[in-house]
Amino acid sequence: MSAPEFSRPIDLRNITPQPIELEATPEEREALAARFGLVAIAHLEAKLTLHRDGDKVEAEGHMLADIVQSCAVSGDDLPVAVDESLAFCFVPETAIEEEEVELEKDELDEISYSGGSLDLGEAVAQSLALAIDPYATGPEADRVRKEAGITDEAASGPFAALAALKKE
Repeated sequence: MSAPEFSRPIDLRNITPQPIELEATPEEREALAARFGLVAIAHLEAKLTLHRDGDKVEAEGHMLADIVQSCAVSGDDLPVAVDESLAFCFVPETAIEEEEVELEKDELDEISYSGGSLDLGEAVAQSLALAIDPYATGPEADRVRKEAGITDEAASGPFAALAALKKE
């Protein structure tokens, strides 16, 4: 397994209530863009505060990113600003149950760590991946749909694209 593109290991012994600021380098942003299938990541930063409670470490903060993704319909470059609140809890690898658990609104996502450190950068990268809309559309999407013969009526069913092709 290769190292994460945006790795920021934090030693558990050095956790303080001081905010931690992370910013991805151009090389890290390029590697993350390739990993997430984006055209580019122009900017990625996060500011997090860590609170330790025994073996658990809670992280809360904020992430800002400027990404360029492809429009799901036209394929054109689509600039998107990401502005997300972050909240997750790092727990020792053995503490995470294997079964899927439904979280309540006030519960944090759990991220496992092993050894004496956790990777804050990878947690931010995973949060960015979750913030990306895989079906984002740009201003030319409606025009491209019309040119392909996909109307609002035809687009309502699961086989809309096939129906449009059949008409040709």
